[in-house]
Amino acid sequence: MTEIKAILFIYLAVVTGIGVYSFFKVHTASDYYISGKRGSWWQVSGSLFATIMGGSAILGTIELSQTAGWAAIWFLLSAAAGLFVLSLISRKISILGHYTLPELLRKFYGVPAEKAASMLIPVAWTGIVAAQIIAGARIISSLGLTGYPEGAIICGLIFIFYTIAGGQLSILKTDFAQALIIIAGIGIMVILRLIHAGDSDLTPAMQGIPGNGMFFNERFTPADLLFLLLTYSVTFVVGPDIYSRIFCAKNEKVARNSVLLVAFLVVPAAFALTWLGVMAAADPQSGGSFVLPGTSFLPDWALGLLAAALLSAVMSSADTTLLTSSMILSELFTGNLDKPGALKLTRLLVILMGGISLLIALKVSSILNALLISLTFFSGAFIVPVIAGLAGWKVSRKYAIPAILTGGFLALTGKIINETTGGNYGYWLILAGFMANFLILRLPSTGRNPHVPAG
Repeated sequence: MTEIKAILFIYLAVVTGIGVYSFFKVHTASDYYISGKRGSWWQVSGSLFATIMGGSAILGTIELSQTAGWAAIWFLLSAAAGLFVLSLISRKISILGHYTLPELLRKFYGVPAEKAASMLIPVAWTGIVAAQIIAGARIISSLGLTGYPEGAIICGLIFIFYTIAGGQLSILKTDFAQALIIIAGIGIMVILRLIHAGDSDLTPAMQGIPGNGMFFNERFTPADLLFLLLTYSVTFVVGPDIYSRIFCAKNEKVARNSVLLVAFLVVPAAFALTWLGVMAAADPQSGGSFVLPGTSFLPDWALGLLAAALLSAVMSSADTTLLTSSMILSELFTGNLDKPGALKLTRLLVILMGGISLLIALKVSSILNALLISLTFFSGAFIVPVIAGLAGWKVSRKYAIPAILTGGFLALTGKIINETTGGNYGYWLILAGFMANFLILRLPSTGRNPHVPAG
């Protein structure tokens, strides 16, 4: 256990050092917010992959696979599907975007819609940041180093400090290395599982491989997949943290190619993580709280390296999401992130938003619940308006805010109904939220949005 503590201490010290170093490299608002818009394909791809494959996705997939079996593969496959769609529209996003998603909504629907988005998105995204803290705390507590609350506090404080200091300038550089660590970590775990698992140990997992009728079961139905596509997959088509990667790309070609590359990388990762989770569920030594597949036979030094790899995944998602939500809220108060004082306010809001997310993580220990509740509201509120704006559909600008609020709260209500009743009745309300959003936007048409280029 001493080796595990030493490895994690070194890792966290290096992360802290990177944050301090990056603090002195930030000279302009553009450096802090979009890394000076100089991101190359490998930087943007690495950061995008590391952000998507953060702790909430990795441990969320493993958590779901231990109850739903191979049907859990849909969790990340739906993310890949969203990225493939995003690659088709990334060029427009890169051209029209600047710092944040609400700025796009201002171009499509005016200043009131931008302000509404700037108030609502940070609220929804606190749950996403909380999901990363939950993942980090579960990694540390599963090794017996601390209890869950202490692990959440440690991870939360590190996230907050790192985000305050570095901004996007350091995120793009460190995320590429973290992406390599994540890929290597998943690959090594699969290999070690195969080496140390006998034929009898493999039987439960192999019986449930896709193609044996296990894409759906009683714990994960086609209705659940539809819910994932509507509330999770679409956030990779329209998402503040995803768009922040695109805004960092130095040109439209880099943005498109990076998104497409990551979409292909997520597919094998989905298979690998689901298999690890299914194997963990079949491991008699794992227990109900088992979140690090393979820990029953790994030596301490290997466990330390695995924990560091998973924490790097958590870090890459947490800093991006926390910075994005703080930028959006800062823009609400300043009106323009290029104004003097906006950078200082953003850093103060990082502390506030991070603190709120930490409190949520201390109260909610399920990664998927924290993640999907937040994404449900965001999806119902913003997916339709952003897609309509990018596509240049005929919409009514004056009804944008009622459409956003109606869609978001209907979808959120549907999610709450599902969680409290245990049934699927809420799915209909979630669908109604998307339909209502679209229909309200289609009230008295004002013609094609002049800010959106055709084609």
